[in-house]
Amino acid sequence: MGVEAAKQLLYDETRQNFDAFLAARPDDAPFCYWWGPTNTHRTWEQGSGKALWGLEPDDLKGRLPAFLPDVHDVREDVADYLGECLAFDAGLGVLIQRLEELGELDNTLIVVSGDHGIPGFPRAKCNLYDIGCEVALAARWPGRIQPGRVIEDFVNMMDVAPTFLDAANVAIPSTMTARSLLPILESAESGQLEAARTFVITGRERHVENAREGFLPYPQRAIRTKEFLYVHNFAPDRWPMGDPKGLDDLHAAAPDFAALRDNTRTAYADLDAGPTKAWMIHHRAEPAVQPLFELGFGKRPQEELYDLRVDPHYMHNLAYDPNYDAVREELATQLMQVLSAQDDPRIVETPCRFEHAPYAGPVLDES
Repeated sequence: MGVEAAKQLLYDETRQNFDAFLAARPDDAPFCYWWGPTNTHRTWEQGSGKALWGLEPDDLKGRLPAFLPDVHDVREDVADYLGECLAFDAGLGVLIQRLEELGELDNTLIVVSGDHGIPGFPRAKCNLYDIGCEVALAARWPGRIQPGRVIEDFVNMMDVAPTFLDAANVAIPSTMTARSLLPILESAESGQLEAARTFVITGRERHVENAREGFLPYPQRAIRTKEFLYVHNFAPDRWPMGDPKGLDDLHAAAPDFAALRDNTRTAYADLDAGPTKAWMIHHRAEPAVQPLFELGFGKRPQEELYDLRVDPHYMHNLAYDPNYDAVREELATQLMQVLSAQDDPRIVETPCRFEHAPYAGPVLDES
């Protein structure tokens, strides 16, 4: 199949699904359409970034995060991911064009976001570092949202739910701890708008259910401010990326490259399979790769603190640096206060429910 034909399949599928949705709605009724393409999820075809979108992997030389080996295989994997981002953008263009054809574009609130960071790369998805949690968030609503503004308030994806309720004039349940973004979106100002939105809380329990022996999660919570990232690992004795299956021995024979590239559960199962994962495991004993492998795949201390002003790629943990004791104590206290106020089971329950069935344990087929 040629390049243009492959792209056309994407465009046609996007348009046909949207048209089928629109055809099923009552005439002139309001609608909420949730478009959730999996382009930027695993797996994508190796080399597709260049083949389909003209992205040259080695143009990324010197531009990767410091925790990734700057080699062709990893650059190609990133380029392929960026190609999938372009595919997403193209699909979004199809939806916008269709709304315009229907005369609905300027009467529709459009919100665009990811749900997590890049998958299949160390310290990314299934981690609480920026590249695993930080996603784009853009909104368009002519007459209600002034275009061209950049807002610096910290927001959480949970805030989207009360925002939609607010936009539809539906009462927001008192049980929602998230807050509507509508006042920010409808403001005429840019920059920091709400004084209280100076931090965001993130958390993680599990990704793959059997990544660790006993179906145990890897519980983490974090607080991110403009200058710092503080992470609390509740079970530092566990493997954050899943059991290594013996690969923590740098000199143990690695599984077949294809198995690590294609099968997430081969080892370190909380890290999605892909070429970067396979390459790093196969080269983990090399002096230049070993420290990056330990950062991405190894165990972590209970506390992590990164000064993002000087360490934007969170390479140097300052949690045990006496010069940062005051910062660490302040952020740790703030994090635990928020978790307690919201009845986070990790704080208010002993033992925590997330350690036991039905939250932990094998996935049961109830069909």
